[in-house]
Amino acid sequence: MAKIKQAFGLWESPITPQLLSRRIRFEDVQWSPDGNALVWTESRSGQSVPVLCTPTGVRRDLNSIHSLRGGVGYGGGEFSLADHTLVFVEKDGRIYTQPFQHGIPRPITPPFGACASPVVSPDGKWVVFVWSDGKDDVLGIVDSEGEQWPQKLVRGADFYMQPAWHPHGQYLAWVEWNHPNMPWDGTRLMLAELEGTPPTIRKVQTIGGDEHTPSFQPAFSPDGQWLCFVEGDGDWERLILFHITSGERRVLYTPQQAHLMLPAWVQGLRTLAWAPDSQSIYVLQNAAGETHLYRIGLNGDPEEIPISPYTWLSQISISPMDGRLAFIASSPQIPSQIVLLDGNRFHVLAYSETEMISPEFYSVPQPIQWKTMDGTMAYGLYYPPTHPNCESKGLPPAILNIHGGPTSQATLAYNPEAAYFTSRGYAYVEVNYRGSTGYGRRYRDALRGNWGKADVEDAVTCAEALGERRLADPGRLIIKGGSAGGYTVLNALAHHPGTFKAGVCLYGVSNLFTLDMDTHKFEARYTASLVGELPDAAQKYHDWSPVFHARNIRDPLIIFQGSEDRVVPPNQSESIVKALQQTGTPHRYILYEGEGHGFRKSENLLNYYQELERFLVQYVLFAP
Repeated sequence: MAKIKQAFGLWESPITPQLLSRRIRFEDVQWSPDGNALVWTESRSGQSVPVLCTPTGVRRDLNSIHSLRGGVGYGGGEFSLADHTLVFVEKDGRIYTQPFQHGIPRPITPPFGACASPVVSPDGKWVVFVWSDGKDDVLGIVDSEGEQWPQKLVRGADFYMQPAWHPHGQYLAWVEWNHPNMPWDGTRLMLAELEGTPPTIRKVQTIGGDEHTPSFQPAFSPDGQWLCFVEGDGDWERLILFHITSGERRVLYTPQQAHLMLPAWVQGLRTLAWAPDSQSIYVLQNAAGETHLYRIGLNGDPEEIPISPYTWLSQISISPMDGRLAFIASSPQIPSQIVLLDGNRFHVLAYSETEMISPEFYSVPQPIQWKTMDGTMAYGLYYPPTHPNCESKGLPPAILNIHGGPTSQATLAYNPEAAYFTSRGYAYVEVNYRGSTGYGRRYRDALRGNWGKADVEDAVTCAEALGERRLADPGRLIIKGGSAGGYTVLNALAHHPGTFKAGVCLYGVSNLFTLDMDTHKFEARYTASLVGELPDAAQKYHDWSPVFHARNIRDPLIIFQGSEDRVVPPNQSESIVKALQQTGTPHRYILYEGEGHGFRKSENLLNYYQELERFLVQYVLFAP
């Protein structure tokens, strides 16, 4: 069958705004301690619903009244499981417990502050959790019946994450750190011996990490002899094994050119799990944005486990009964799924989207790299236009997407927005600029003191490379990004006008001075590390704040913002809009009521895709 000849960007695609606005987002998946139930969360139009799956494969919503939402920092760590009981954090900030069968959720903490990462003691009597009021952070403890007032178990550090109980209940491990660090800069992994009722700290020691070395995800072996965790090791990381009684500490495994930890923007991240027999550890490796699964024996020998057809796995969890592994899994051609790995076979338990879209409509990305202005290399993923029935002449328009963070990474996971545009005839490029995770610590740290400069240079040199390699039409390039990525968009348009045909900014930073004053505790010192300390770095703050150079923006710009965004408040977008109004630059500003830092409601996602496509048609496809 001959392909239809149609202009790039106007191909008819089955990947509609309605389809993407209604897709489910999976956030976590965990086995119960007895291995008789698997629970995951599905975000449906902003409502995060816990779903239980029985050993026979029967699934049901545990409740549809309460929305699970970790409230510390950027969230995460929404729930954990005891035998036959769900323990979760609600968006109201309280911790609730709910039996799997015939039970109404019941709060066990008062409505004060924010909670995350509740973990239940092995005897089911106590819950340890991360708590914050935005000023002070602690590890709290409360009885699982909620009969007593919560107590502060651990205090003194600025931040806490990933608390873990010893299987016999006599020890507790966690990660903590202080300003000015972010959790990927340097943290301490702590091990405490407990005593009394309620449990209190008898003795505590630091067994991993330091102010310059990050540590991640403490996990006790099921037999109680060992504690393993991930620790930074120069450019990469290593897996550490610590013997509880003898204090022996040894490096169990060091991968080559791969990461074992993720940047902990949220609570509750997991990249490793003990086998039930305590003789091996399963680890997820990130090698240039692609997941590799290994089983590491206690002798340190690695065995790679094939994960095809998937290329990205997250939130590993293992059944203590039979060792089956559960993940959130995807690939560029497979939307996110909840899967079980039983031996060497995957079984799908839940889908984030319908299966009506043929894989032929999904673009397969190609790794690309290019030289930056200082001669070093930058990295990205190039998604070519893909459609089984359409073709066009010439070079396609391209969307350069700048991820947030900036310490994040575009990976080989399913990318719904890339699929939406490539199936319409756009090229789509994920720019993993200097500062991104995935290419070693030196690459990530290259943005320190250079945010607003290096990231912009990498976007501009990427645009130039696309034209030189004839991968995109250099006259029809769009730069798009959210949060920190939106900041890069605004700076690129202000300092390199004419490089891009148009810009798309989602809740982007425009004023570094007000960001530094208004931001939340988690990032209170982040701008100082990325740009510099005030007042000494005031000139940098001025030079790299888009709002002070907005008069130079002449390329059309569309801005999307949530009214309840506490990370990048609406005033950051509104100041840019005011400047564009004064200069007469073509622009649109769309404010979504009730949305925060990222959009969740189906009706707003639907509107977002519709408005974005209209904007691109008008100012890119049909523009002179």
